[in-house]
Amino acid sequence: MKNLLKMTAGTAVLAMGSALPMMAQMDNGMNFTTSFPFYAASVEMPAGSYRVSQPEMNAPELLIQSADGKRSAFVDFIPTRSEQPHQQSDVTFHKYGDVDYLNRLWVVGQRYGMKLDPTKAELKAASATAVVEHSVAGN
Repeated sequence: MKNLLKMTAGTAVLAMGSALPMMAQMDNGMNFTTSFPFYAASVEMPAGSYRVSQPEMNAPELLIQSADGKRSAFVDFIPTRSEQPHQQSDVTFHKYGDVDYLNRLWVVGQRYGMKLDPTKAELKAASATAVVEHSVAGN
């Protein structure tokens, strides 16, 4: 009986874990503009306009691409949740000293967002400097 209970609980945890990435989806993509350079994963992106899309809807990966097509990066994300649906799309950055790292994306009307995995460089910066969080609007 204990084994059956353990298997049932394990199956429930796996089912919930596999469903969560499907909840964090970016159906139509998002555009945003920055006045500062930033890192998306380990790729340095200059100030400018960008498009974020999710090439494969059931995969926890985003494509960040500059409007001119010269820069792009694939980044992994972890689904995150807020209590209320977001009232606007926004893109959040973590700034350490004078270096910005792409951190989270929220899509208007959704409770689920996408948090990027920090890189080794960001973790090192975080251990040496206080973070300043700021956002730009997405559309």
